[in-house]
Amino acid sequence: MNVQKVIQTINKQTENGISEVYLVACGGSLVDMYPSKYFLDSEARKIVGGLYTANEFVHALPKRLNKDSVVIVCSHGGNTPESVEAAKTAKEQGAHTIGLTHNREAALLKYSDHSFIYEWGEESDVKNNPMAIIMELTVEILNTTEGYAAYEAFQSGLNKIGGIINSGKLLVAERAQAFADKYKNEDLFYILSSGASYGHAYGFAICSLMEMQWLNASSIHSGEYFHGPFEVTDKETPFILLMNEGRTRALDERARIFLNQYAGKVEIVDAKELGINTIADEVVEFFNPVLFYSILCVYRETLAEVRNHPLETRRYMGKVAY
Repeated sequence: MNVQKVIQTINKQTENGISEVYLVACGGSLVDMYPSKYFLDSEARKIVGGLYTANEFVHALPKRLNKDSVVIVCSHGGNTPESVEAAKTAKEQGAHTIGLTHNREAALLKYSDHSFIYEWGEESDVKNNPMAIIMELTVEILNTTEGYAAYEAFQSGLNKIGGIINSGKLLVAERAQAFADKYKNEDLFYILSSGASYGHAYGFAICSLMEMQWLNASSIHSGEYFHGPFEVTDKETPFILLMNEGRTRALDERARIFLNQYAGKVEIVDAKELGINTIADEVVEFFNPVLFYSILCVYRETLAEVRNHPLETRRYMGKVAY
């Protein structure tokens, strides 16, 4: 599917132009949507953006959902019951639905007016992964309805981010190994970040550590760290800080200074150090999470290997009734 054609088609079918964008998913797919919500909140003058875990969208449907709304639903396997139900509910309300999945036989596609079957795996181009596609969709919506001055800069960033990631993976390979060796016996981690990347601090906590490694973890917004959470800082508790390039870097830098003074176990992953600032200043912040996801995959894979706990191991998910 062509992103530009899809959005132009939807916009023509609305009565007054696209007025809302609802981003709906569960777990890791919801995490992939956070940068797009941040983008709309930051850049849109009229369009309203909403980010919903699918079951809440179904049970607490936003009243402003209407025939000029776009509902983007993502499910990797395409059969997550809550996400399928969310797409069905959106269609019943007359909204325009866009479904993203890796599965060509997905139930989600039944309720998707437009669908994207995305690439996945080590060999895939990151711009064809769900996070980038969802961002491209939201950028296209904004450009089509309101205009977006940094549209070309964003498209250029999409073409650059893959190379930045490949170089970054090589750069962090040794430090990820050192991280895994040092922290293999820890059972609690705090992950900090800000801006478009806060969703990936949350995602690394709930998916990579809690789900895939059965470790206790919590995300903390760098801006909120000094409004309560910093009281647990000590020399024994591990912190992972994802430092953004862009407008919210100052929040991460403030946290870094404090952690370096009062914490004893700090791992810093710095997008600037990893070369992301070859992307234009006006859009670079939106690409931080795309970079962080791929880089943190190196960390989690190394940690899983050292702990002898394969990333696919589950005791509840897909195994018991829930």
